[in-house]
Amino acid sequence: MSDYVVGLTGGIGSGKSTVADLFAAKGIVVIDTDALAHELTAPDGAAMPALLAAFGPSIADVTGAMDRAAMRRLVFADATARARLEGILHPMIRRISDERCRLAASPYVILAVPLLVESGSYRERCDRIVAVDCPESRQIERVMVRSQLAEEEVRAIVSAQATRQQRLDIADDVVNNDGALTILYGQVDRLHLKYLSLSAEKAKAKC
Repeated sequence: MSDYVVGLTGGIGSGKSTVADLFAAKGIVVIDTDALAHELTAPDGAAMPALLAAFGPSIADVTGAMDRAAMRRLVFADATARARLEGILHPMIRRISDERCRLAASPYVILAVPLLVESGSYRERCDRIVAVDCPESRQIERVMVRSQLAEEEVRAIVSAQATRQQRLDIADDVVNNDGALTILYGQVDRLHLKYLSLSAEKAKAKC
């Protein structure tokens, strides 16, 4: 069981998933709140009954999963819809992520939370926070290519998230993802060694 939690955050298109995968390749358990949201909103997902009751059948696709594009349009058009969506999903995600952090069989655990800045309760649960950073122009370029969204749509998503500076302000460590992959690998290698040491120190202090 892991008692040391490293919060991983970054804006859309910053490369959070790539960094999380690099930690996972070192045997570190990664708990991704976005992945948990997908689990909860899949066909027969635990959140679907409440979502359908709150928003109606139009937010489900033909498989019974949440239609993410339809929900995204609804949320950007109606601020109260975002609050209702988060009111349903966030408590479920927090409960599951807490349980998986406790059960993680690695020296420390990476808790990947895209909206870590906006969600104060996650910050309180992390021993350390690492932010994946790159220029906003690079974020937008990556998301447009990856998701085939128009630039205006991507900018709307970016503007709805915390600013780059807000993420940097809460970070204990920063991974710069605006260069070659080899540079990224080196940064993660150094942080991995740091977190192994810090987690060992915390475990020793508790003995």
